[in-house]
Amino acid sequence: MTADIRFFWARLNANYWFYPALFSIAAGALAFAMVALDRAGFAEFLNDVGWIVPARPKGAADMLTVMAGSMIGVASTVFSITIAAVAYASGNYGPRLLTNFMEDRGNQLSLATFIGSFVYAIIVLRAVRAENETPADIGDAAATALPGFTPQLSLLVAYLLMGLCVAVLVFFLNHIPSSIRINKVLKGIGERLLDAIFETYPVEDDFSDALDQVEGTPLTARGTGYVQLIDFEDLETIARDNGATLSLKVRTGDFIHRDMVLLEVAGCDPQAIEDKVRPCFTLGATRTPEQDPQFLIDELVEIGLRALSPGINDPFTAINALHWLGAATAEVGRRDLRKNICGKDADDCPLIPLPDNFDHYVKRGFGAIRSAVATSPLAAEVMLDTLANAACPIRDEGRQRLLKQEAEDLAAQARLSLVGPDLQRFENHMSEFSRTFW
Repeated sequence: MTADIRFFWARLNANYWFYPALFSIAAGALAFAMVALDRAGFAEFLNDVGWIVPARPKGAADMLTVMAGSMIGVASTVFSITIAAVAYASGNYGPRLLTNFMEDRGNQLSLATFIGSFVYAIIVLRAVRAENETPADIGDAAATALPGFTPQLSLLVAYLLMGLCVAVLVFFLNHIPSSIRINKVLKGIGERLLDAIFETYPVEDDFSDALDQVEGTPLTARGTGYVQLIDFEDLETIARDNGATLSLKVRTGDFIHRDMVLLEVAGCDPQAIEDKVRPCFTLGATRTPEQDPQFLIDELVEIGLRALSPGINDPFTAINALHWLGAATAEVGRRDLRKNICGKDADDCPLIPLPDNFDHYVKRGFGAIRSAVATSPLAAEVMLDTLANAACPIRDEGRQRLLKQEAEDLAAQARLSLVGPDLQRFENHMSEFSRTFW
């Protein structure tokens, strides 16, 4: 249940409407509170402040009308600019990056600020009464010394919100072009990937063998889609309560369909626990970064492949992607890849996930981009350097050999794609690579 709540909160924050809706509710509550304070006479002290000129009802109504109209107009413009930027980025960098831009806090909070200010102005405008109108009650009459009813305190807050909106607009106009720069995009993906690696594999420089899976009766899937979340905590509880051992056959990010094996159950009848087990697997139409570092690796690879395609031919973007892949590979290579699901009871854990291994991550990253890198002399040399740099902090010789093998595979493929001086330069680089690091 805890994992479900975390996943629900993460997905809720990813929706573009969440913060605008939240700010609208907060702005509405603020507006009603400020009007109530005005009606209770808390704004009387403003009549004695010399540098604040009390507003007449018509002036207040005009100002709030202009504020409301301009804020909803700016909000529409902000949304249009965001959609244009998202369309550009997803078209150039890959459709999977659409989620990254929709989750951008700068875009969400900018739109939310303008919509919240619009809601505030509309609600306060309703309370303004002209000089020739009869006060609604004695509170309206006593709220100000001027005829009619002008919520002076609410109007002052509206001025402050207008100043905030101007500052947010300036921030937004700088944020949008900055957020679609490819270096900034790759940095965001790379840092998120590193955070996911730290969270998924917290143990560093201590390597343990994964628990052997236990054969049992298969429990198959009923739904179709990508595994977006696996609630390991609930699965462990279910296994302990029923004296069973559960061996997972899927990872987060895998695509499953009906009658595909989810897990194998040993020690009890699968039918006795299937109604509890199935809700522990959240399915959806798309993959998500939660519990799935490979999704972020695929994003880096996709950007690199697009950059090296003949239609774009941008090796420098691919080099940037390779650098972040190298940093992630170095972190994965120095960590214990056994998922510590049961904490202190890991040696007696009744829940056994599919084991992750270093070879899988190397092939998912460098192996997937290798064929395109081999066609670019510059990118091929940088990939050799990146593999060498990734191997430096790794103490396990077996994992170092995997990186060496990846370099040899790159060399074999580059010999099929490069010719003349480019090939000779790469061969010299490969020779230096072999002498220096192995």
